[in-house]
Amino acid sequence: MNILLAFPCFPDTFWGFRHALKFVSKKAVNPPLGLLTVAAMLPAGWQKKLVDLNVSPLKDKDIEWAEYVFISAMAIQKESVREIIKRCNALGTKVVAGGPLFSAEHEEFEGVDHFVLNEAELTLPDFLEDLKNGQAKHIYASSEWADITSTPVPLWTLMNPKHYASMNIQYSRGCPFDCEFCDITVLYGRRPRTKTKEQVVAELESLYALGWRSGVFFVDDNFIGNKLKLKKEILPAMIEWMEKRKHPFSLNTEASINLADDEELMRLMVQAGFDRVFIGIESPNEKSLEECRKVQNRNRDMIASVKKLHRFGLEVQGGFIVGFDNDPASIFERLISFIQESGIVTAMVGMLNAPRGTKLYQRLMREGRMLSAFTGNNTAISINFAPKMSLDALIKGYKDILSSIYSPKNFHARVKQFLKEFKPSHTARVRLRCEHIKALFKSILILGVIAKGRVYYWRLFFWSLFRKPRLFPLSITLLIYGFHFRKISSNTC
Repeated sequence: MNILLAFPCFPDTFWGFRHALKFVSKKAVNPPLGLLTVAAMLPAGWQKKLVDLNVSPLKDKDIEWAEYVFISAMAIQKESVREIIKRCNALGTKVVAGGPLFSAEHEEFEGVDHFVLNEAELTLPDFLEDLKNGQAKHIYASSEWADITSTPVPLWTLMNPKHYASMNIQYSRGCPFDCEFCDITVLYGRRPRTKTKEQVVAELESLYALGWRSGVFFVDDNFIGNKLKLKKEILPAMIEWMEKRKHPFSLNTEASINLADDEELMRLMVQAGFDRVFIGIESPNEKSLEECRKVQNRNRDMIASVKKLHRFGLEVQGGFIVGFDNDPASIFERLISFIQESGIVTAMVGMLNAPRGTKLYQRLMREGRMLSAFTGNNTAISINFAPKMSLDALIKGYKDILSSIYSPKNFHARVKQFLKEFKPSHTARVRLRCEHIKALFKSILILGVIAKGRVYYWRLFFWSLFRKPRLFPLSITLLIYGFHFRKISSNTC
């Protein structure tokens, strides 16, 4: 069979980094890991082609070539998904759909011939067997959790790594915490399921064999869900491999704030090559944390935890939310102060939304407060329920946060503060490439000559060059990120 794997477009959002990617001549942040993993599960004799619409357009001849078009997507890609399905229907090519979007709300989509929902390790084999026998059903679903020790290495040969800023690996699924607004436990459960150390090393080796020598994002929603296994098996194996291969990758991931409580784990992660971690901080308001069941964030000095992570060599990227029922009128100023004081350069602030199936969604349905579907865009003026706070006050406060934290003055102050506190690993290596030199000169032209806030750019440029020369490449990267964040913020505000 001829199988086309189509990955829908992302709109222009915070995590798309579209305005930053132009500096390094890349088209997307990461390749579609889910589709590439599914491709590795398909029969070896089938012809497979990947079209990532974030990298290249989907042509009619691609759809006509295929007997089936496989689509996987998240909520934020919904608009692009509908367009792909419409085009496939018009050209008479059958559609197979799976992934988080369809697992949560497949009934919202017409024109799909076969839904392969939940985890592909469980539902894809049944679909393939029925397809072989000419009796494929409309829906394949499972309430079980997959054993991911059987998950294959993604079929990297389908994509061109030159188009992407980073590669990606999944080590685990599931999260031990149960935050009210989060759909991770709905999709993957609360008991973290992990791959073996052999699988992790094999995936690292596959990227190395591909010629990749840059960033790798571990996409786990909570990388430290099983801390004991990480410390005893996974990280030691990664450290050994990284030393053998002379540290070819810089690594980043997502974790909970309790990472700061485990110094051994932080040291091992840094030794393995991790230098960034995204953490859901959500709110400085204790009552809001209690409301959303963010137990791991409660009763702690979160600013001290962030600064400790920085001192250990892990740059914290923070997620924040406004719109909780217990948010006071002062929450906006408090959040601005928290972000500035913490030195979190990359601060993603969103309005609270209720994804389908979450405990928040269920509670708001009981209270009769749900208004619309979840868009998936967590850096837009978008809320899908009736908040307790005045909607006008919430929107104004949200805009005030964005305009404040990404103003040139405040953003550059946070970058400087972070660089003063950050203690990178001695094993971390900066491999300068042609694309980095181009990015430097583009930053000089765009940020130092054309853009607003030029004076702050030059102050930080020379300060980091002479006071923190080892961190100079990182400072330029963060300045470029700031340009992207200001673009997104200005579009929102």
